[in-house]
Amino acid sequence: MRNISDMIEQHLKVLLVNSHEGYVEIQRNDLAQQFSCVPSQINYVISTRFTLEKGYVVESKRGGGGYIRIQRIQLPAQHVIHAHVCDTIGTHIGQDAAEGLIYQMEESNTISRREAQLLRAAISRDNLYIKLPYRDELRARLLRAMLIALLGKS
Repeated sequence: MRNISDMIEQHLKVLLVNSHEGYVEIQRNDLAQQFSCVPSQINYVISTRFTLEKGYVVESKRGGGGYIRIQRIQLPAQHVIHAHVCDTIGTHIGQDAAEGLIYQMEESNTISRREAQLLRAAISRDNLYIKLPYRDELRARLLRAMLIALLGKS
């Protein structure tokens, strides 16, 4: 059985897909009531699963009539992705940022789920067992090379 965070995330993604405006506005308390959870659970899901690294922009307005707006950022067209990859990765990249890029590419169907899993395994700090900052440099070089190889397949 999926946990409540997974269900909230999936619900919000469905709302985004079905949105004609390209974004969704929600009331935190209404969503918490719908899922029978505390409002802080909604905050947790949004702050951990709808991040800029994962391809989302989140805006919130507090107070009565306040809302949380979630908007999906689209990756550039295929012919521009190489530059996007190189710009995003740079010469050093931390594990969180690297996983965020992989997540964004998987969500946009630029890479498959299996390819994403392989990339995550290759760039994991558990497998790159060297000291910082060399680990982040090696991760950047590996990730850039693997993504360019994968993106060149089409």
